[in-house]
Amino acid sequence: MSPFRGSVGFTEEWKHFRLERADNIATLTFNRPDKLNALTFQAYADLRDLLAELPHRNDTRVLVLHGEGRGFCSGGDVNEIIGLTLRMGTDQLLAFTRMTGEVVRAMRECPVPIVAALHGMTAGAGAVLALAADFRIATPSAKFAFLFTKVGLSGADMGAAYLLPRMIGVGRATELLMLGDTLDAETAERYGLVSQLVPEEALSERVTMLARRLADGPFQAYASTKAVISRELDMGLSASLELDATTQALLMHGEDYREFHAAFTGKRPPKWQGR
Repeated sequence: MSPFRGSVGFTEEWKHFRLERADNIATLTFNRPDKLNALTFQAYADLRDLLAELPHRNDTRVLVLHGEGRGFCSGGDVNEIIGLTLRMGTDQLLAFTRMTGEVVRAMRECPVPIVAALHGMTAGAGAVLALAADFRIATPSAKFAFLFTKVGLSGADMGAAYLLPRMIGVGRATELLMLGDTLDAETAERYGLVSQLVPEEALSERVTMLARRLADGPFQAYASTKAVISRELDMGLSASLELDATTQALLMHGEDYREFHAAFTGKRPPKWQGR
């Protein structure tokens, strides 16, 4: 985590989702269940700002995304976003679409691992947020739909056309982004969109187990792995090998690398410090 801070303090209260922190795990819950957790302009802005803060905090090693009620997130609110955008000029529309993209960029570039706990509807922008997470744990009730063409917009929204083909292949991504059809959880797992498919009653437990494992593990090793995976998507082999070599050489100076050796020779579990 960065030790450098300027004049602006951390945000103490987030108004457009619920955020709870405990034992280095931050749990963000979209809490508009009556609207299937549809996103507003303000929710996007809060997400953008939260993700900008996380790399500077010392109390968060994992971010978990939840949805309250019957689903994870149904995407942008039809009335509060689509209705209002119809009255906006191009400059305002571009500011909005750039902000939504900034959320996804920040998710991928944030060193904190992100786990999405998915049940019920995961649609539109909600599906892209799930896509941008590092892990997607879903129940059989989860349904995915990239609905952008169904409202008359491009299916290439918020980085979906970049991320989805790399995860499930160009052919399947084309079908999902162009047609906007709903994908059930079992098919999503078969495609590779879901990391783990778990029973409904086990979702909370399995998400907590993964979050705990990540929070207690070698944080710098996880953060560097996430960063290198994202950067090497667009690199050739030679550049990727050089980035791997540089990353490993830096981590070999880390305390966690020394701790592993000490633990191994001392026949004890390592006590990771994340440094």
